Amino acid sequence: MALGGGTFLTQNKILPGSYINFVSSQRASAMMSDRGVVALALELDWCKEDEIFKVTYEEFQRYSLKKFGYNYDHPKMKGLRDLFKNAREGYFYRLNKGVKANNKFATAKYSGTRGNNLKIVIQTNVDNQSLFDVSTVLDNKKIDLQVVSKMSDLKDNDFVEWNKSEQLELTAATPLVGGTNGSNVTGAEYQKFLDKIESYSFNAIGCLSTSDEIKNLFISFTKRMREEIGLKCKAIVHKKESADYEGIISVENTIKDLGELESSLVYWETGAEAGCSINKTNTNKRYDGEFDVNVDYTQLELEEALLAGKFIFHKVDDEVRVLQDINTFTSFTEEKTEDFASNQTIRVLDQIANDIAILFNKKYLGNIPNTPSGRVSFWNDIVTHHKGLEELNALESFKPDEIIVEEGNCKKSVVVTDAVEVINAMEKLYMTVAVK
Repeated sequence: MALGGGTFLTQNKILPGSYINFVSSQRASAMMSDRGVVALALELDWCKEDEIFKVTYEEFQRYSLKKFGYNYDHPKMKGLRDLFKNAREGYFYRLNKGVKANNKFATAKYSGTRGNNLKIVIQTNVDNQSLFDVSTVLDNKKIDLQVVSKMSDLKDNDFVEWNKSEQLELTAATPLVGGTNGSNVTGAEYQKFLDKIESYSFNAIGCLSTSDEIKNLFISFTKRMREEIGLKCKAIVHKKESADYEGIISVENTIKDLGELESSLVYWETGAEAGCSINKTNTNKRYDGEFDVNVDYTQLELEEALLAGKFIFHKVDDEVRVLQDINTFTSFTEEKTEDFASNQTIRVLDQIANDIAILFNKKYLGNIPNTPSGRVSFWNDIVTHHKGLEELNALESFKPDEIIVEEGNCKKSVVVTDAVEVINAMEKLYMTVAVK
């Protein structure tokens, strides 16, 4: 990112930008940016390589075959269907590199085993015997048809690139062969993804790997993005509650589905975290995905899981639900209390940080003089923003006079002191009934 961001200890930053701290109050545009954006690196049978590509929910439904090599309803798309239960768009990256399938007529557009399911059919055109019908077939379904007189007239499609130096000849179905997914993915491929995704904005990033080495990469990346770069995102990992950080969610449950990653619930929770409104919580949210979730826990085990910072699903009657919407932060202090373990609280604080940074960077940075009137304008925008959060029931008891905008240590800086009280949804009922 070009602009500075993150947290600060002293007013010593070099890059222009927004530096925002959040601490608990001592005890004893003014527009809100959209949510629902995820980032995910995957091992795939078919896809472009070495680049980040965006897919919206609507595109996934309509163009899944072209984007990922399988139709929307294919079993291979189960995880992504879970992801898009709540996400509205995603930034994706293919981790593995393999060999492209081919035959004498064509080469698969991408590497991977999916290319081995392609066939080329060449027949004489029924209306003009001098022309050929050249079909690209996937899973015995025609996905492209071109009528040409010679090979050089063919245009590459979404699945194959033609070997135009060859001659057309009749064939019932010549398969493409030799496609492979490549060797095992290592930390180097994940690090390349993290390096590339750094310049994008998203709400949640998922890590499906079960390797502690890879999970640690995502944890370090997320801490750096939140504290140095200024992007307030969350990482969703599997069984890594030891992260002890408000930006990391550790999904505890495994799945029972054969042939699937035991960490597959990361798909659903990544989408659920990204798509959850700031005035909502995922506590008690029903798991409406397609995996068979292991929820074999005792009451004591569930209590211990929450104390340890584990995001865990449990069974309520015949449904699987989120027990509590928490992150891995457990080392509470007077400055950062147990409030910071609530994902709903962090979502509100992250929304404030991201929105005010966007507001400052787009409207004020380099444009508005650092004068009393300029600082009053900035104060008004922050107040308007916070009142919007209050109307959404994300904040309560907001007092505009607790926001102070003043000149910093140099003429180019402004210092904002802010105080907010975040609303959380009801989770516990304590009731006393007097019987007369």
